[in-house]
Amino acid sequence: MANAEDVMQSVALNAKKIIKIGIVFALVIAILSGFYIVEAENVGVILRFGKYTKTTTPGLHLKIPLIDKVYQVAVERQLKQEFGFRTTAAGVRSHHSRDYASESVMLTGDLNVIVVDWIIQYRIEDPYKFLFKVRNPKETLRDMSEATMREVVGDRTLNEVLTVGRQEITIKVEEGLQELCNQYENGIRIKQVVLQNVNPPDEVKASFNEVNQAQQDREKLINQARSEYNKVIPRARGQAEQTIQNAEGYASVRINGAKGDASRFLAVLEEYEKAPEITRQRIYLETMNKVLPVMEKKYIIDEQSSGVLPLLNLDNK
Repeated sequence: MANAEDVMQSVALNAKKIIKIGIVFALVIAILSGFYIVEAENVGVILRFGKYTKTTTPGLHLKIPLIDKVYQVAVERQLKQEFGFRTTAAGVRSHHSRDYASESVMLTGDLNVIVVDWIIQYRIEDPYKFLFKVRNPKETLRDMSEATMREVVGDRTLNEVLTVGRQEITIKVEEGLQELCNQYENGIRIKQVVLQNVNPPDEVKASFNEVNQAQQDREKLINQARSEYNKVIPRARGQAEQTIQNAEGYASVRINGAKGDASRFLAVLEEYEKAPEITRQRIYLETMNKVLPVMEKKYIIDEQSSGVLPLLNLDNK
C-alpha cells in the first residue's frame, strides 16, 4: 500500500509539473505572439474582434494575442497587372506567355479586330478601403481595366489605335480607370497605363501589312506630288506676277507718253492759233532739222525749174 501511495504522489507531482510547464510555455507563446513586425514598404492593418482598429507603420509592434489580427499591405510598392500576356521570367531577356488572347482581342470603332496588350501600374493608396470596401480588389481591378480599355478602343478607328491615337488612348484609359476606382472606393491609385503591342490578329496580319504598305505608298506619292507642286506653282506665280508688273509698267509708260504728246500738241495748237504762219514755219524747220541729218542723199529742187539741180555735196560741210 505504501508503495502505491508513493507512486500516486509521484504521478500527481509530475502532473503538476507538466501543467506548470505547459502554462509557462503557453504564456511564452502568447507573449511572443503579441509581437509582430511590419515589413518595409508595408503598413499593418489591425482588426480586433473583426473590427478595424488602426494602421501601423513598418517596424516592431505589439498586439493582443489571439484577439488582434494583422494584415500587411504594400503601400509603397508600385504594383502592376499585365493584359494579353504574362511575364514568366524577368531579366535582361524577359520571357512572356501570350496564351491570354481573350483579354487582348477587341473591336475598334470601324468594326476591325485588333490585339492590344497593355500594362497598368498602380499603388495601394488606402489599405483599409483596399481590404474591406471591395471583395477581391485585384480581380475587380482587372475587370475594370479590361472594360475601360475596350470602351476607349471601341470609340476609335483602327488607324488611330495603331498610329496617332495611342497616347490619347493611354490617357483616356488612365482617367477612366481612376474614376472607376474612386467610385468603387477600392483604395487604388492608378499611376500609369502602358500600351505594349498593338497589332492586327495573326490571321489577317499579312493582308493588313499589304494594305498598310499601299497606304504608305499613297502617302509617299501624295508627298512627292505636293513637293512638285510647291516647286512649280510658286515659280509660276512669281513669273505671272513679274509679267503683270512689266505690263503695268509698260502701260504706265505708254499712257504717260501719250499724255505728254497730247499736252505738247495742245501747247503747239495754242501757239498756232496765236500765230499760224510763224508756228507753221517753226514746225517745218524743226522737222527738217530732224529729217535732213539722217538722210543719205539730199536733192534740192527749184519750184520754178523743170529739171533737177546738180547734186550738192553736203557731206563735206
